Amino acid sequence: FSQRLGSVARNARQKMVSKDHDLSVRRQCGLLSLARSNLYYQPKGESAENLRFMAIIDKQFLETPWYGSRQMARHMQRQGHQCGRHRVRRLMRLMRLVPIYQTPNTSKKNPQHKIYPYLLRDLALERPNQVWCVDITYIPMRRGFLYLVAIMDWYSRTVLSWRLSNSMEADFCVEALKEAIAKHGRPKIMNSDQGSQFTGFEWTQALKDADVKISMDGKGRWVDNRMIERLWRSLKYECIYLNAFETGSQARAGIGKWLAYYNTERPHSTHGILTPQEAYERKTQPMRLAA
Repeated sequence: FSQRLGSVARNARQKMVSKDHDLSVRRQCGLLSLARSNLYYQPKGESAENLRFMAIIDKQFLETPWYGSRQMARHMQRQGHQCGRHRVRRLMRLMRLVPIYQTPNTSKKNPQHKIYPYLLRDLALERPNQVWCVDITYIPMRRGFLYLVAIMDWYSRTVLSWRLSNSMEADFCVEALKEAIAKHGRPKIMNSDQGSQFTGFEWTQALKDADVKISMDGKGRWVDNRMIERLWRSLKYECIYLNAFETGSQARAGIGKWLAYYNTERPHSTHGILTPQEAYERKTQPMRLAA
């Protein structure tokens, strides 16, 4: 049954879910291997003022990723926005924005959430599927926001899979991982930050089951996962900010169209005139990853 289910398109499975069914929506999603939180892609709500502040913070953070809540609050105030540090800090946490500087780790880690070492320093990138990276970003909407997770092949910069969600639960990340592995095989190493979605049992166990080594950035080290951070910058300036998406379906269609363009039509500077998809499909000369 599970093999047959896997062959059914995700959109088709979503259409099978009915609120009028004797089984609960939660139970139906479980049987169909769907994440309930992603079923409708309804934008998450905040006040109109907070959404406006979040858009400003998001754009500024792309320019100055070392800004913490104190510096961001000062920037907001200099621009004439009445937004104090406590609000900025809450919004940055909600948007999952972590400055690149190292911060003291004064909190006790959950023993069930192991932090894995960073494995990519001085690693020679020689082929596709050697290293994948994953990250989550905030997607502003006209009346709310969503979260986007993407899995990228580090060698070619190809986006292998992605998912939208209106919550930060780990299930939509695991869905993206399983889709990428099903379509492209498994990588040798998967790199991520230390977000709870990537340190929790569901994500790490999925990698272990696939026999994939786990690598994690240093705390607050945006630069360690810089390849996908550059993707976010291009996506937001070339797609998200130019289109005030109102619904999840509009966002999904718009993001999907841009990512298809990015993969198949836009040459990446790392590979000269080759697009990420072309670089993924052909073996080129080894490159060395800078520390």
